[in-house]
Amino acid sequence: MTSSPDDAPAFIEMGAGPSARRIAVRRRAGTGPGLLWLGGFKSDMQGTKALALDTWAQDRGRACVRFDYSGHGESSGDFAEGTIGRWLEESVAVFERFCEGPQVLIGSSMGGWMALLLAREIRKRQQAKASLAGLVLIAPAPDFTEELMWKNFSAEVKRAIETKGMWLRPSEYGDGSPYPITKNLIEEGRNHLLLGSAIDVGCPVRILQGAQDPDVPWQHAFALTHRLPADDVVLTMIQDGDHRLSRPQDIARILAAVAEIG
Repeated sequence: MTSSPDDAPAFIEMGAGPSARRIAVRRRAGTGPGLLWLGGFKSDMQGTKALALDTWAQDRGRACVRFDYSGHGESSGDFAEGTIGRWLEESVAVFERFCEGPQVLIGSSMGGWMALLLAREIRKRQQAKASLAGLVLIAPAPDFTEELMWKNFSAEVKRAIETKGMWLRPSEYGDGSPYPITKNLIEEGRNHLLLGSAIDVGCPVRILQGAQDPDVPWQHAFALTHRLPADDVVLTMIQDGDHRLSRPQDIARILAAVAEIG
């Protein structure tokens, strides 16, 4: 199933009953290694970086898959019901259904965590249809629910989450509307923490991190590199880069990292 950026997306059905949701996917046919875009928290597959990646793939005849997690973009579902485990389940389903041959996973922010978790799942499953060629992680935020949210929340915010089950976090992204941080998101996220031990993804990793990132500090990227095998892991620090890394020069660096892997 193939679609261009202007086409309506394909949909895959996930879950049943109250947890049922339709996941929107756009797949561009082409040669390998294929590219799989994993977006960030509250972002979607029509963002600047995702579209730039799709255009780059189109120009080179490369396969490219983009999708929206449930509660994001064109997928159905309530964002407030989302968890790391649920979004990982959707990522695995998209990978298994739409990807063939070697794949480069490109993950932005939360998508960096997803890429690492997906890489671990792929290695476990040893399935033949698709494999890992490498990871490109943009301001990666593994363990962000614990390390960057919970541990930094004030006692008042923690109390609101624990008693009300949710806190509305102000946002400078998207339309600026606050978004819910749920107790379930925080607690379920603890099932997927990675930074406490070695992370063996079994493929090359390229990390791009802005030194001026207010959401994912550069120290977080350093902590991640210490958990990855030393061979073929490259961290690029962009001294004037922010969290989005969506400027033309940032996009150029991201695409160069993708090209370097394959």
